[in-house]
This record gives sequence, structure tokens and C-alpha cells, in this order.
Amino acid sequence: MADKPKNDSWLDRRSLLVATGGAMAWGAASEGVARAAAPSQAPVPSLVPVFTAYVTLSPPIEYGVSNGVKRRLIPITGGTFVGDRIKGAILPGGGDWQDVAADGSAQIFARYSLRADDGTIIGVSNPGIRNGPPEVLRKLAAGEVVDPSLYYFRTTPTFTVEDGPHDWLRKSLFICSGIRRANDVEIVYYVVT
Repeated sequence: MADKPKNDSWLDRRSLLVATGGAMAWGAASEGVARAAAPSQAPVPSLVPVFTAYVTLSPPIEYGVSNGVKRRLIPITGGTFVGDRIKGAILPGGGDWQDVAADGSAQIFARYSLRADDGTIIGVSNPGIRNGPPEVLRKLAAGEVVDPSLYYFRTTPTFTVEDGPHDWLRKSLFICSGIRRANDVEIVYYVVT
């Protein structure tokens, strides 16, 4: 078998290419780290309360348990909402669909309609989470009064509303904090600024 001719120049070019590529990759990575460590110019979000909803409820309709999850619907019968920029009524006919785990924590998805004082109808889709210590959640499920600081009840609503004085509702992000009672829910809506 004949000896292969030695091509040192090819090896040298390849080594140089690998070394250069590695240096370039290291430079890009270290630049990214430097950028991440630098103070950001992005605005820091804050929460501003915009209105509070007082929602009346019917007793839950239980669908039973499937795959270890209890499914139920809590009909919304009405209520009111009030804030500095908007106020009005919560229309009957909405509902809160819940998937409740064995520990009492719930994935919730509420859909309902608001009627502002000027007559504008506003659709609300409001998914969220309610959880906490099992003993606290058992008390809530039994309709007992529970300090809202003992459980987590947060939602992230979106709004369907026509162009006009309330279209600001669909142009921002919102988060809610809720209080569950036996026959009603109080929900504070915050805009993320």
C-alpha cells in the first residue's frame, strides 16, 4: 500500500477554521452573556386595578369524575362590576367550568358577558387556577368563609368588545385576583401596564 502524501497545509487550514469558528462561537456566547447581565431598557410591568366584579352563582352542576379529575360547571346568574373607567352588570347565562383534582386544586375556565352602563356588551373569557392547602380547599368546597390570603385564585381574562369607548379592554393584558364564597365570587381585574 502506497503511503498517502502528507498534506500539512490542509490540516493547518482545517485547524485554523475550527479554531476560528470556536473563537467566533465563544465571542457570540460571551456577548450574549454580557447583554443579559446589562440592565434592560424594557419597561417593568406593574398592575393597576381597573374594576371589581361581584358575580352571583348557582350551585355547581357535577359531571362526575373521569381520569381522576372531578368536572363541574358553576352557572353564573348575574352580578355587577364597578371601576373608575367602567361599570355595569354581569349578565346571567355564563358559567365557570372547572376541573378539580383530588387535592381540591382547580383549573377553571369562565365565560360570561358584561353590559356596561352605556349598553356596550363585552364578552369575557377567563381561564385560571385556584389552589392551596387541601384543608383550606375543603373548607372552600363546603361553602365556609376562608381568608383569601390562604389560597391562590388568579385568572387571565381576555375581552371581546366592539370598537368604541371600551376597546381598551382588548388592547391590554389583564390579570385577576379572586375571592370564592359559598354563593358568589369577587374578582378584582388589574391591567398590566
